[in-house]
Amino acid sequence: MSDKFPRLEDLETWKKCRGLRINIRKFIKTLPPEEKFKLTDQLTRASRSITNNISEGYGRFHYQENIQFLRTSRGSIYECIDDLYISLDEQYISQENFNSLYNDCQSCIKLINGYIKYLKNRKDGSD
Repeated sequence: MSDKFPRLEDLETWKKCRGLRINIRKFIKTLPPEEKFKLTDQLTRASRSITNNISEGYGRFHYQENIQFLRTSRGSIYECIDDLYISLDEQYISQENFNSLYNDCQSCIKLINGYIKYLKNRKDGSD
């Protein structure tokens, strides 16, 4: 592929969010069995939604569609943050692990916001 249209796998936003999803999955494996159909399922779906929506938006032909999927992805990160707070409140996660995952979430939000800004500039023709 040309430099003008990089592969999805080359997007820094997608790569960082993939890392977040993997780290959340590692944490999920430590949750107690009684959370299997509650918090485990919720965190799994929310964390997968992050990269799923980045990918789906990337495959769209219009900037505005891509931006909308990125907004959904950002919403899924905030959903994960809330679930991490639930985990902290229920004492399923250490403060140290919480802080690490929370910081990963914040980094991903910043990358998504930057990507949205880039796409808006491209859409408006002000590269």
